Amino acid sequence: MKLGEKILFGIIGLLFVITIISFFSLESTRHHSKKPLFPILTHYEFTAEGEKGYGIYQQRGCYECHHAVGSGTSMGVSLDGLGSKHDVVYFYNFLKNPENTYGAKTLDHGAPPKDAAYVSELPDSELHSMAVFLSELKADQGSSSSFEPPEEQSGFVDAMVQMWTPAGWKTSFTDIRDWMKGKEEKNDAKH
Repeated sequence: MKLGEKILFGIIGLLFVITIISFFSLESTRHHSKKPLFPILTHYEFTAEGEKGYGIYQQRGCYECHHAVGSGTSMGVSLDGLGSKHDVVYFYNFLKNPENTYGAKTLDHGAPPKDAAYVSELPDSELHSMAVFLSELKADQGSSSSFEPPEEQSGFVDAMVQMWTPAGWKTSFTDIRDWMKGKEEKNDAKH
């Protein structure tokens, strides 16, 4: 081997060793710490019907494309927290007739031969159970899966809005955080 090749392989080997050491270091820290590495902002409390829907989700292999309840893949939409955005009726209608509910062509849930098209052909009782399951996957305020933004103002977000928002938008649109605050003030005034 030439000197350049030896140096290159040496650097790659060193990076590999550092990666392995870092991985085991993080894993040992994670196992010894009671505190999660990142805050967990999604949660679920299944009813009997939601538990049945979760069983169907597992039996039908939905986790091969979707992530929910801490397992699955990220090939499709993550399902954790979606219950904070939509209700049981929306999910049932989506599972039964996704493209009409969604208002656009869907990747895998439309008419056959799409991969997940069989979902719309499941019995109504199974579709309802899955809709309940999806509606019980909740997200805390501030989660990317939540309808509501974080409670506090963010200097970073404010700076980005100030820097990148076109001037015409500032007069035409309301910052959702200000809208939420106004909504809360109206509710407080009523009570």
